[in-house]
Order: sequence, then structure tokens, then C-alpha cells
Amino acid sequence: KKKTVSFSTMPNDRKINSTAACISFMLEGCELKKVRSNSRMYSRFFVLDADMRSVRWEPSKKDSEKAKIEIKTVKEVRVGKKTPVLRSNGLSDQFPDECAFSIIYGDNYESLDLVASSADVVSAWVMGLRYLVSYGKHTPEAPGTGHPSLRTSWISSVFDLADLEKSGRIPVSRAVQLIKALNPGMKTSTIELKFKELQKASERPGAEVACDLFVEAYCELCTRPEIFFLLVQFSSNKEYLGLKDLLMFLEVEQGMEGVTEEKCLEIVSKYEPSKEGREKGYLAIDGFTRYLLSADCSIFDPQHRKVCQDMAQPLSHYYISSAHSACLLEDNFWGRSDISGYISALGLGCRSIELVLWDGPEGEPVVYTSPSAASCVPFRAVVGLIDQHAFTASAYPLILCLVVRCSAPQQRLAAQCLRKTLGEKLYLEPPNPTASYLPSPEQLKGRILIKGKKLPPGCEDSEGEVSDEEEGWELARRLGQEDQEVPEGGGPRRVRLSRELSELVSLCQAIPFQDFESSRRGQRYWEMCSFSEVEAGRFANECPAELVSYNKRFLSRVYPSPMRIDASNMNPQDFWKCGCQMVAMNYQTPGLMMDLNAGWFRQNGACGYVLRPAIMREEVSYFSANAKDSLPGVPAQLLHLKVISGQNLPKPKGSGAKGEVVEPYVCAEIHGIPADCAEHRTKTALQSGDNPVFDESLEFQINLPELAVLRFVVLDDDYIGDEFIAQYTIPFECLQPGYRHVPLQSLAGEPLPHATLFVHVAITDRRGGGKGHRRGLAGRRGRRVREYTSTKATGIKAIDEVFRTATQPLREATDLRENVQNALVSFKELCGLTPAANMKQCILTVAAWLLHSDSAPSVTLNLAEQYPPMEAQGPIPDLLRKVLTAYETMIQTSRTLIESADAVYGKLIQAQQAGMDFHKELHRIEAKEGLRGRKLQKALESFAWNITVLKGQADLLKHAKAEALDNLWQIHNAGQSCGIGRNGSASPEPSRMRAPLEPIPE
Repeated sequence: KKKTVSFSTMPNDRKINSTAACISFMLEGCELKKVRSNSRMYSRFFVLDADMRSVRWEPSKKDSEKAKIEIKTVKEVRVGKKTPVLRSNGLSDQFPDECAFSIIYGDNYESLDLVASSADVVSAWVMGLRYLVSYGKHTPEAPGTGHPSLRTSWISSVFDLADLEKSGRIPVSRAVQLIKALNPGMKTSTIELKFKELQKASERPGAEVACDLFVEAYCELCTRPEIFFLLVQFSSNKEYLGLKDLLMFLEVEQGMEGVTEEKCLEIVSKYEPSKEGREKGYLAIDGFTRYLLSADCSIFDPQHRKVCQDMAQPLSHYYISSAHSACLLEDNFWGRSDISGYISALGLGCRSIELVLWDGPEGEPVVYTSPSAASCVPFRAVVGLIDQHAFTASAYPLILCLVVRCSAPQQRLAAQCLRKTLGEKLYLEPPNPTASYLPSPEQLKGRILIKGKKLPPGCEDSEGEVSDEEEGWELARRLGQEDQEVPEGGGPRRVRLSRELSELVSLCQAIPFQDFESSRRGQRYWEMCSFSEVEAGRFANECPAELVSYNKRFLSRVYPSPMRIDASNMNPQDFWKCGCQMVAMNYQTPGLMMDLNAGWFRQNGACGYVLRPAIMREEVSYFSANAKDSLPGVPAQLLHLKVISGQNLPKPKGSGAKGEVVEPYVCAEIHGIPADCAEHRTKTALQSGDNPVFDESLEFQINLPELAVLRFVVLDDDYIGDEFIAQYTIPFECLQPGYRHVPLQSLAGEPLPHATLFVHVAITDRRGGGKGHRRGLAGRRGRRVREYTSTKATGIKAIDEVFRTATQPLREATDLRENVQNALVSFKELCGLTPAANMKQCILTVAAWLLHSDSAPSVTLNLAEQYPPMEAQGPIPDLLRKVLTAYETMIQTSRTLIESADAVYGKLIQAQQAGMDFHKELHRIEAKEGLRGRKLQKALESFAWNITVLKGQADLLKHAKAEALDNLWQIHNAGQSCGIGRNGSASPEPSRMRAPLEPIPE
């Protein structure tokens, strides 16, 4: 088991919160393990010389003058297992990634590979070394000397403002409130304790504090080491971020595009607290922390805060946020009906509400769903409320699911009430018989649809009999109102329905489900079925492909089992994966299932509609909801998630019996198709207070990103009663890369003030079939046989001949993509970067090596050429030669891809379109060939597989070309900005290079 990592494990309980503290720690020295190329490790004592020009170690067989590295020879300091020695198989599992670091030094780019006892020791050495290296030949000032920093000046000015008497001292109580105001969420008791500690240490007890003590207290309480470490990594002077530093951080680490220095100045003006910093364009540690905590740096992609999906597709192509017992505030059996439940559901973007109508005591229908409801709600009041709140959270159509349990006269009153109250909002136009699909949410904006039964076309009376499903009868039995008998022979129940209510139903006519074949042949697009949770679950397990195919044209609604008398929720993902649009949830019941539902529907401006994945919408496509691996034509992705720290975590509810300290750990869960469902947890942060440090990397493979949801759960390992602390649920497609704060929520989904998780997110394409962390240089090449996606035989000669023409283009497409991917990973690894790094980071890293040396070899990028070569003048070290070779391979494979992609893409699309020409005649051809039963089913599956593979592989190739062009643009951009590019005027225009990134039409 990995060691617990916490910044409080520093020797003497020291907290590293400044470069001065890092250098002081290095001057004292500590034990580190030195790793040799034969994978053996030796403990040595490492120390920084007093003149801060060299790092030495002992004992050593070398001469003392040789057992050292001069700071001026250091090219780079890498964190993690970023060199061939540390990545070697013999060492990979002996220590965690965060405990390793390497110093690249000398003209030959040698590496000194080291392992520390904890991540905080690594942070101290890496921060200190980077600080020293950045000063080059100039000896930096010793810790604690020199002029006050930007930060110290600002904190002193804050103190002066609070010093109303201008006595140079302020009351402790005022000092505490001042720090609390500057850092909301920090406990008063924590601040008071810090002042007591510092007063005792400086032997200055009393009710007042001086400025120097206030500054010291603020720095110790309000410096987050993990953010300071990040600032040092990108800062030119290791004290603050200049505009160029900030721009580099936003582009390289946060994945932002089109960032300008003007934009960076806006960020500084908004978040930097010191006046001097704002005037000079500097972002110091406090401003940087504020920015990282702000909504501008949220983990949730701001593009998804508004409607961002195509809303012109048929209604059946969307998931629709649906409520079951919206009026109940408690459980189904003991709950009480309350009108505010509807307001709450509609306010959360719910677009489908169930109304069960019963005979009311005063001749008017009522709504209630529980046999022991303390009171029932008049139907008139519910409709008035719906009219008032239907479109406050979303402009898209609202579906009212009427379950009729009242008499015909009261049905007439209900119909009159709906017409009179909702007026023009009611959608009453008859369906278009010549259309094949439902209208789109865009076409139905501002309209309310009624889902219910309709009288048969031949019925001329004012009321008639219709069949009824099971939904609602369990409740009727409990109420003792089940006077309808089941017909002989076990057919569906019959109920009386008034013409007035029947005429309100247009696009959502409820019919009983028979079987998939009957639906395929006879169901009309405006008819829809409701399935009980048990029935839908059986279909999802036994015939998922048929259920997915059914849901391409028809709406389906899944309602909870009547056995859920506690109003618990089913897992919506079980039915979303099969394309079921309306999974009715008990909104009043918090927990995992409602977290998934609420998180899922945030991704399209919380409008209540989410477009389903293309593979589940296209008329001909192969999709198995229970797939255990990657899907044809869908690029699998790797999510690299680093859980760094937590802030202001509350105690679990019901934990009053325990002390103040929680011992939290974080569970990261992926919910999606079965192949994607996974859970990883961090180690427990022991005795860490409200701000634990986890510093742990987790990895997930995502085969269908469009249907995946990431849920963070913070739990207490030392709990009495409830272990739950907080959670946050986010669709995979809404994740922003880089360093982000996760805004934690309570069990009920309410925001927890100032409670966050600090994480790093990176997403990469999966390579081949291997996991990201298993890609060592030694094990990657030569062992893995490349897997090619191929077509399947349908058993129909003419069709198989068409698909056979795609065999070679499919192989070519795979080779083009995989060759570039392999070359990219090799180049990134030699640069000491992870597969998640972008091309700009690679070029800037190489440039940094060359700039940190007097005798640097001359290496330039010739930007006059479209595929810029990296050229060296004179002899170069072995490592640099390998980097240049890897770069050349990457450029050549990219060129081959860019120049060949269109022709291969054309062949794949041609084969796909030729296959689609057979689609309309498919059943006639099958009958002619005499295919029946299992053979027929296999032929249909193979045909759908082939169409999906061809379109999917063509799309992947087009996307790969777009990425290759984007990499070239990044090379030009980085080459110009870092000084190793020449003839830069010929740099391609970003718009021309990025044009292929436009979405590929279905």
C-alpha cells in the first residue's frame, strides 16, 4: 500500500509555503534514495551548499568534488517517473509516482534519479532547484534577506488599514476576523490557535498583535503548498506570475485556446489583491489561489452552462429529465402530497411530470400518490402551478404524463381545466401521418404535451373503454379503489375514458407494449410505451440491441417498481445505455441515483434535454449496451485524474460524538456502459484537519465518453454514524482539463460553501488496447500485435463483396493513426512528459534545455516549411539526438497521415454509402436468400456492424488529420514564442491549420 502523503509530514512539522522555506530545507539537507541505471537504489544524504551553487551527496566513492551537481549545469527538474531509469519495469511498483523526481544536468543531459520519502519532500527540492536554476549565474539572496515581497507589502497594507489607532498593533479578535474575511471558509478556532502559537513562540503574549506577527500568521495559514508549487513551476522569478507566465500556464496546462496578454491582464485585475500587482500585471500566490478557486477556472466547461447541443433532432433522440412522484416530499407510502414538489422539480429543469388523477371529494379531481397521504392536492391548483412555472428553467417542451384513475365526469372537468389554464401552451395539433419522426424540441419550444390514452378512431361516443397498463394499480390496490376486474384470459385492464381528455393527446399517445417485432411493423411514431423498471431491466439484459433500435424512433418511459415504497430510485444509467429517453425519478429522494440524474442533465444548459450519442441515433448502427470493451468507430479515451487536496471539508452528519478532525478519502466513480463502470479511491489523509492532501493519481478507460459520468465522493474513514462528507457529479463531456477545483455538494445536491477538491484532469486517446500507465519504452514496441478493425460477413454475396472493398482502406486508416500515435508518445516520453502533454509543451521543454546552458548546441526549427524540421548545428549529446530523431519520425508520420487521409477517407465513405444503398432492399434480399431466425438476426447485426465500423473509422481518420494539423500549428506557435524558430513569418495561419476541427456531419 502506498505511503500516506501529507504536507504535514515534513520534518519538524514544517509547512513549505515559500521558496525561502524550500531553500532553508535544502541547506539543512535530507536523505534521498539515488536510483542507478541497473535499477538498484542507494540511500544518500543530499544537501545544498551554503553558497547555493551546488547540490552534494554523501557517502560516495567519488571525490567530494565529483559527488555534486552545479546548479548552473541543471537543464531541467522533472517530477514523477519521467526518465527511462525510473520508468523501467523493475522499479515501477516500488514507489508512487509523486515520490520520484529527476535532475537533468550537464552537456550530455545526464539524469540524477531520486526517490523521496514523501511528495512534500519532493516539492521542497523541486521548488528550490527550479528557483535556483531560474537565476542562472546570479546568486539569489539568502532566505529571509532583501526587500519585502509583493505579498508581504500587500498584507502589511491590509494590517495598516485595520490599525485604526495607528499604534502598530491591532486586537487579536480583529486580526482573526481580518484573516477570516480574506479566506472565507477558514475556521475561527484555527486562526485563533495559530496566533496563540506564534505569540508563545515569539514570547509576545497579549490581546494585541503587531504587523510582523500578523504577516507571519497570514502566510502560514493562507498559503496552500500545492498551489505555491504550481506557481513556482510556471513563474519566471519564482515569486509571482507575469503576464507571459500566466499566458503559458493557461495555454499549456489549462488547455485554453486564443489566450492573449490582454485576457491575462483582465485576470490579474480581477483576482490580484495587491494594488502594485494589478498595476504591474503580476499575479502573486494569493491572486493565483483566488483565480484557481473562481468560477472562471471551474472544472465544469462553461460552454455547457447554456444550451450547446443540436436541438433540431427528433424528440426521440434526446434523454428527457423526468419525475415520478414529483408532488411527494417524503416516501411513497408515508409521504405527504405537497404542491412545492412540482415547483422544485420544474426549477431543476424537469421536462416530464407524472399526474395521477383521482376522484375528489367535492366533485373535482385531485392528485395524490400515496394511500396514507395527509392531504391531497386539487388538480386545478397543480395545473395553475404548472402554467406558472413550466418554462422558468427551460423553454423546451414539457410532457405531462396523465394516469387517469378518476370517473368520466371528473375527467371532463380535468380536460376543461387544462384547456382553460394552459391555453395556447397546449400542443393539440394532430400528428403528421406522412412524417417518420417526432418534431424536435426546437419546434416544440414553449409547448406542453399531454401523454395519455386516446379513444379508438371508430368511437363516436362521449366516452369509451381503453386498455390500461400496470402503472398506478399497485397504489389503487392499497387504496381499495380497484373495482375494475381483469378480463378473462388475462388481457389488459379496461378503463373508461372521456372524449374531452382523449382529444388533448396528440404526439404522446400511450399504448401497451406487445413485442419489438410488432412495434417495428405497426407502431406509429407518435405512439409511446411505458415500461416498469422490472420489464425494462429484463429487456436491457436479454435484448439490449432491440431496445436501442426501438428507441431510435419511439419514446419510451421507464417508471419505478411499485415495490419501492420508500421512494428509492433506480439507476438511470441502466436504461439510458439502451436509449430509454424518460427514466422517471423520485426527485424527493437524494442519493447516488439522483446525483447521476442531476449531474447528467447539467450538460446542456440544464434545459432538461440531452442529445443521445450518435451511435444510438443513426438509423443503421451497431451498438451493444452491454459491451465489455471499446465500440466500433468510437474512440476510447483515458482519463488521468490526480486528486491533490481538499479544502474546508465539513464533518459528516450525525458525527457529533467524534472529535473535530475527519480522516477523509476520495472515491472517484465512473458510471456509464458496463465496460466503463469503475471506481478508484485515494489513501486516507490521516489527522489532516479540514484541508487534507491526497496527491494521488487515478486512471480510467472510457469506451463511450458521451454516456459516461464522473462522480467524486468524499468519505470519512474514521466515522461514527454517517461516513458521507460530500459529492459532486459531472458528465465526462463537461470536464475541463488542467488544474481545477471541484465544488462539493451535500447529499441533497446543495452547494457546500467553500468546500472543494483540488484536482488535475488530463484526457488522452487510448492507444491500441493498453492502459496508459503500462506504456513503458521497453514494453511498448515489438510485443503488441496491431489490432485491425474489420468487417463481418453477412452471408449475402452481393453485400459482402461491397464491404470487402473496404478491407485495405481500413488497415491503412489504422496504420496512419497508430503510426502517428506511437511517434507522439515516444517524442513526449523523451521530452520527459506524459502522454497527456500537448505539442506546445514538448517544444517549450526542448527550448528550455537549450536556454539553460552557456555551451548549448544550436538547434532550430525551420518555420519556413509546412512540416518544420528541427535542425542541429555541430555535435549534440546523445539524449538530444534521440529527441531530434523522435521529432523527425513524428513529423514524417504526421505528414503521411495529412497527405493520405483524404483518399483513404473517400474509399471508406464510398464503401459505406454503397452498403447503405442495400439498406432499403435488405429485407427483400434476405427473403430471397432464404435467411430466417438466428441467421437472419446475425446478418442484420453484421450489416449494422459494418456500416458503423466504416463511418466510425472514417470519422476517426478525419479527426486524426485535424489533430495532426493542430500539432503543426502548435509547433509553429511554440517555435516563435520560445526563440528556437527561424523564418517564422511563414507560420501558417491558425484558422487555416484548425479548419478541419469542424464537427463531422452525421
